[in-house]
Amino acid sequence: MFYSLLNYKPVNVAAREVSFQLKSGILLVLAAFIFVACDSASGEESPDNRPTAECTISEQPVINACDLPQDEIISGGPPKDGIPALTNPPLVAANQASYLADTDRVIGLILDGNPVAVPHNILWWHEIMNYDGVTDNIAITYCPLTGSSIVFDRTAIGGAELGVSGLLYQNNLIMYDRNEAEALWSQMLTGARCNSSKGVTLTTVNHVEMSWGGWKELHPDTQVISGSTGFNRNYQQYPYGDYEIEDNSNVLFPMDNLDCRRPPKERVLGIPGVDGTALTFPFGLLDEIGEKAVVKTNFEGADVLVLWDRAKQSAVAFRPETENGVAVNISVVNGEFVDANSATVFGADGFALEGQLASQSLMAVDEAYVAFWFAWPAFHPRTMIF
Repeated sequence: MFYSLLNYKPVNVAAREVSFQLKSGILLVLAAFIFVACDSASGEESPDNRPTAECTISEQPVINACDLPQDEIISGGPPKDGIPALTNPPLVAANQASYLADTDRVIGLILDGNPVAVPHNILWWHEIMNYDGVTDNIAITYCPLTGSSIVFDRTAIGGAELGVSGLLYQNNLIMYDRNEAEALWSQMLTGARCNSSKGVTLTTVNHVEMSWGGWKELHPDTQVISGSTGFNRNYQQYPYGDYEIEDNSNVLFPMDNLDCRRPPKERVLGIPGVDGTALTFPFGLLDEIGEKAVVKTNFEGADVLVLWDRAKQSAVAFRPETENGVAVNISVVNGEFVDANSATVFGADGFALEGQLASQSLMAVDEAYVAFWFAWPAFHPRTMIF
């Protein structure tokens, strides 16, 4: 598997020239994934007294009846489960997550009524966290190569867990479900593209992506994944070298027709549409507006409200109403997101902090998510910039 990886070279987005040497940081971490991916921890039990996790390496999934070009489905190096997904890892209070800095990015969401943060630091090494709760059976996913954070409801696959297949399409994570037929799911296409479930889509779940410090400020009672996952990883170390620097024009595997309207690794909030459309909100353009900004627009016949917060490095898309159907008219007033109709102050994640609507939250655009710029036009050829 490692030899097959060496046959691929990083591609320069701007010049479209193939480099003949992998970035040393990326090469080292992929080697580490192959040789360390199945190391379990030292044998200590996790805080909830479950045995530490173990990983079993399997061969690459079988590909049948695929509606993606099979010659563009590439082995990323590690085999199936070589990057081990997590299932119900232990959660701890915010002050126990010593591996996190306030500037680290997290995926924030409400699980069974409680705020939970899933850090990129964890998903650099695992890419998928399956969560089975009282009312929520979801998979929180992050692809480090495309910078894409998407949360899926697993109901459509009978609650089956998702795992890392070891395959990539357009540098993006291909997941597999742990049903008998093992359908393959493209993360950024949100659907099964190969095998028996081809054509089935997974419902996406409301979430936000922001800095750890920003999430803690909004939710001081949050829980977060413990660094004691049962796997021997350094969750303080970004394993891809300088890969995610905004103007770094290297991608790991060759791609055609890359779009140079924005820096390749700029983080972009996007809303997928139909027939290859998408509306995107690059962080750099939002930042030019100010420390906080409210962008109001319309996409495919529906009104959209985007809240930008520079300090939290977050951009989140909503409808201009609460989940209870109350219309809002939000703007930045004295550095706060304020609804002119009710004098309610909202946080960057759409939850009301004080005022007449203090018990409510804004209606999220569930299908919106953050990814690196270069990935959006690759999956949505008719991508527009707001």
